[in-house]
Amino acid sequence: MKTNLSRLGATVDRSGVSFRVWAPGQTRVDVEFMGEGLPLCSLSPQGEGLFVGHSAAATIGTLYRFRLSSAESHPDPYSRFQPQGPHGPSMVIDPSAFAWNDLNWAGLDPARQIVYELHVGTFTEAGTYEAAALHLESLCELGVTCIEMMPVNEFVGRFGWGYDGVNWFAPFHHYGEPDALRAFINRAHELGLGVILDVVYNHFGHDGNYLPRFSAQYQTEEVTNPWGGAPNYGCHAMRRMAIDNAAYWIREFHFDGLRLDAIQSIHDSESPALLTAMVREARAAAGARRIVISAEDYWQRTSLLASPSAGGAAIDHLYNDDFHHSCRVALTGNHYGFFKSYRGTAQELLSSLRRGFLFQGQYDDWCKTERGSPVTDEVLTSFVAFTQNHDAVANTLNGRRLQTLVSPGKYRAITAALLLGPQTPLIFMGQEFNSSALFPYFADYPAETRQLWESRKQEAGQFTQFQDPAALAQIANPCSIETARAATLNHSERGRNLETYRLFVDLIALRKRCFGSADRTDVDGALLTYEAFVLRWFDEDGKDRLLLLNLGPQIELRAWPEPLLAPPRQHHWHTVWSSDSPRYGGMGAVAAWQPEGWQLAAASAQLLIASYVA
Repeated sequence: MKTNLSRLGATVDRSGVSFRVWAPGQTRVDVEFMGEGLPLCSLSPQGEGLFVGHSAAATIGTLYRFRLSSAESHPDPYSRFQPQGPHGPSMVIDPSAFAWNDLNWAGLDPARQIVYELHVGTFTEAGTYEAAALHLESLCELGVTCIEMMPVNEFVGRFGWGYDGVNWFAPFHHYGEPDALRAFINRAHELGLGVILDVVYNHFGHDGNYLPRFSAQYQTEEVTNPWGGAPNYGCHAMRRMAIDNAAYWIREFHFDGLRLDAIQSIHDSESPALLTAMVREARAAAGARRIVISAEDYWQRTSLLASPSAGGAAIDHLYNDDFHHSCRVALTGNHYGFFKSYRGTAQELLSSLRRGFLFQGQYDDWCKTERGSPVTDEVLTSFVAFTQNHDAVANTLNGRRLQTLVSPGKYRAITAALLLGPQTPLIFMGQEFNSSALFPYFADYPAETRQLWESRKQEAGQFTQFQDPAALAQIANPCSIETARAATLNHSERGRNLETYRLFVDLIALRKRCFGSADRTDVDGALLTYEAFVLRWFDEDGKDRLLLLNLGPQIELRAWPEPLLAPPRQHHWHTVWSSDSPRYGGMGAVAAWQPEGWQLAAASAQLLIASYVA
């Protein structure tokens, strides 16, 4: 029988604080307090490595460590807050003390989301939850429905992406106290915005991970992980910790879901049992509130979307890297490095929009093996499409954003494909106003500056053009605070770049108005030229919609022998939106369909709706 590892950590009750910790191999575990005059609290062994005790002297805000029989003292593995960082003491937190007012918040519908990825530390100059909350109304005005918050659990240093976390249950202290995070989510819910959290269960950060001091069973050396220590999911306590953590963020912080990072590197001999349990208990923690579970999976296993009874994990969304990679090649013309299997043709873009993944089990020249699995009856909103996210921007050598690498016309057209396309769109913070901020990799590891810098150069070296010494010299020192500061958004740029901001606002509004109640799976598409395609949505009332996208030169045809261009009976096509509008910086819109034939401007997109003709 497995040890009952429920409610580990510090729990506030009416008579003090209870402590529970799993530390097999230890003969004694005590709680030592940082406050003056607080007596040591000895924990009683319960068998199979579990130690339990109670302190009447401890209270909310008390700082503590667990002292092991080796005389070492370390933070609580289930610590809810590390006010001095991962090397400091843990703090007793009462999660029930926060006054929520979101009891009527129903949660999120996975099929109706427009996601906004946000890094708390660089979203504002202050880099705090409180400062970020001041911009929530602006995100509502933009029209997004859900914020995807990059990881916030505790990590070493003053700044970082958050993917080097070591205290899974403790929100990063530089962003604010746990209740400040709760206040951010509470305010988002008041405004009708959901918030999901990016979580990392595939590795621990290089510094500040004390789990092996409690038990070597927490980690494994049998799995190589380029990012840090690999969790040992053959260990019951490690599995329990991951499952508890998934439920914890939903229950105690009211997050509306999770984005599971790089699940191909979660090595579970009982796969997908661990993922299934995480999803199941996260949903149970939400109660009646509906949550969204997304996953990044390099191997593109669509089976994960299926129910557990069908061998899946009941995940709602899978990230579609294929769409991003094909867009990137289409816009820049280069397919170096991990873009080598893509050509960026209109056919590729169309296939990715219509069929989800491009690699569904065939050979991929980059990974030198078969990749992906078939997409059959999965709804298209199950795939998250993006043209920029944290990885995509950082992998441009020096963190340059997409709009700096392509022509304005192509950028507007591909944005239309993203925001009007049938998949769930994701916007990276600042993308909506062409932020000039870079977003390179940064992590405050002073002792490992040289190692991390060299690692970034090796990664860049995968791209032929980045092997140029002059290019490598542009890589910013990831351990410099100036690198993090260069990534900080300047929200005043929204006013200076109104044309781009209008583009995003209008497209999001169009998506909601024209596709909000439609069956977005009822969409077909066709190639028009090597660089142009059409998507058509069918409507029972005859109000069909066409999205025409052309990344090539101007097209003019009297007759176009493509049945998807034929309007419904007794209807004509009417252009309702064009990327060439001067409102977005275009040179002027010309309707794609006219009585004398079809025409489509170079590097442009148009949305047409069928209008009834009496």
